[in-house]
Amino acid sequence: MVQKINTFNNEIIGTVLETIEKINHLKDVDSILDQILYKARRFSSADAGSIFVAEKDRLRFGYVHNDTLFREDQGREALYVDFSVPVDETSIVGYVALNREKIVIDNAYAIPKDRPYTFNSEYDRKSGYKTVSMLTLPLTTLQNDLVGVMQLINARDAQGKIVWFSDEIQEYLPLFSNNAAVAIERGLMYRELILRMVKMAELRDPTETGAHVQRVGAFSAEIFQEWAFKNHVDYKEMRKGRDEIRLAAMLHDVGKIGIPDHILKKPGRLTRDEFEIMKLHTVYGGQLFINDTSSFDKASCDIALYHHEKWDGTGYPGSLPDLTRPEIAAGKPLKGKDIPFYARIVALADVYDALISKRSYKSAWSEERVFDIIESESGKHFEPELVSVFFKILPVIRAIQEKYKG
Repeated sequence: MVQKINTFNNEIIGTVLETIEKINHLKDVDSILDQILYKARRFSSADAGSIFVAEKDRLRFGYVHNDTLFREDQGREALYVDFSVPVDETSIVGYVALNREKIVIDNAYAIPKDRPYTFNSEYDRKSGYKTVSMLTLPLTTLQNDLVGVMQLINARDAQGKIVWFSDEIQEYLPLFSNNAAVAIERGLMYRELILRMVKMAELRDPTETGAHVQRVGAFSAEIFQEWAFKNHVDYKEMRKGRDEIRLAAMLHDVGKIGIPDHILKKPGRLTRDEFEIMKLHTVYGGQLFINDTSSFDKASCDIALYHHEKWDGTGYPGSLPDLTRPEIAAGKPLKGKDIPFYARIVALADVYDALISKRSYKSAWSEERVFDIIESESGKHFEPELVSVFFKILPVIRAIQEKYKG
């Protein structure tokens, strides 16, 4: 019997470590949160769950899954709800964060009165969902630094009946969550590094804000994911693509750091010669990633270099004989599917955000006017299939705008 238990223990530990190894290949924190929550729910047979990310003395909502309420390709606007709770004993997640200990609840509506925390049933009331069993764990690093809190909801047995979280799951899930915390911490640092690069460009160009690039990155990731669902892309490839484009799209205009101030900050219309110089920001951006040591570098290069190409072949900079020598005249503009796929997505995401947002030189356009422009540019500026995907996920697009305001 002991031998059987030890064998089982080793299998669980091996599975946990193998899963963490795969998660460690992801870069973007959203992709990391998604996979951690997905795998934790698979380990525990949980129907739903969420992750909150620690921010000083608060926990900010980070990610959510719910198999009952959302199909795999639905409900993604819920990912962009922006709210937080304090790290204190009044809420379940706050209590777990404050005390660095897990809480197991067999029935959320029958929590003993002597507990300091309470269950907030507002979400259940609004959605029609019924929360029963809960397992809430702190996400802490080896140094006991709090990264966040993971909450799993409604464990199910083989027949789909809601049950409590077993002792076995309670024993092994903390092993997974502790390792997952390190991956989350790395993902947060990676995104912060990207935002610092954007901040460098923002110092030169006030229109290149952190909020703008967060929106463009999120728009691009969601357009890609919906396209991938529509085209039955393998899950592993879809996950990899979403991870890459989310961050790479945030760097689409980083090449503007190479444009002179008198052009970059000119309040009026550029002359023809000035615009030719401005167009070089695509080349300068591409040069930052020319020594591609990873698929992320390749994605970043493609996006920075080609996000101003147009589906009908009237964009820029065109084919370049030597990316390191921008003074050499570019060739013909790229057209159709000769434009790298990620760049075609970011072209749509970037133009949409530029039109719908207020800038120093323009007011925000109405949603109706922007949609008319995008629809009229289908087959001209934008790939028609991507325009169709964009309109299909409008609730998600609006949720992203709301989350990353500013």
